Amino acid sequence: MNFWYWFGYHSSRVLAQIFYRFRIVHRERMIQSGPVIVAMNHESFFDPPLAGNACDRPIFFLAKKSLMDVPLLGWFLPKLNVIPVDLEGTDRSAIKAIIRVLQSGNGALVFPEGSRTPNGELQPAQPGLGLIIAKTRAPVVPMRIFGAYKAWPIGGKIRLGPRITVVVGEPIYFSDDELAGRGRDLYQRLSQRVMDAIAAIKIDND
Repeated sequence: MNFWYWFGYHSSRVLAQIFYRFRIVHRERMIQSGPVIVAMNHESFFDPPLAGNACDRPIFFLAKKSLMDVPLLGWFLPKLNVIPVDLEGTDRSAIKAIIRVLQSGNGALVFPEGSRTPNGELQPAQPGLGLIIAKTRAPVVPMRIFGAYKAWPIGGKIRLGPRITVVVGEPIYFSDDELAGRGRDLYQRLSQRVMDAIAAIKIDND
């Protein structure tokens, strides 16, 4: 873990705890070594660093390529293990980069929905995650974030106060039978299984 990742890891947790009473539930379920896909619903720009706090080691993230053109961010984001992705279409280079990360024994965060929710509700799974699963056979840890949409909705302003909670689900290991076949139908089916697991994650009401 390089200094900048370490700094972002700890500062994001401290600030989230101060302003959003941030907590992680069932952190013990996270796979902390070897290749792992961390799959979470996407509510806000807060999601990547808060998802990273569920892991004891660095994980890799996708971010829109245009952010690399922003002064300072273009220098800083790669130090946080950010992989640029073209959001205007299907960026195969980003998917290939995630596959290489996993094949090297690292962890990567993937949003099955592909983009942030426009209304706070879970969105349909996209096949990209399934493609990554099929190519790497990496286990998936489903996670669900609650409260981040209220804190920073798409197109809206940052709001202080809503509690943000990340709940870690049980890891998913895929059998040879589940990975048999190829093509979009297989990828969609794998993605949907993960999305169903995310939807099944609940939170207590305290």
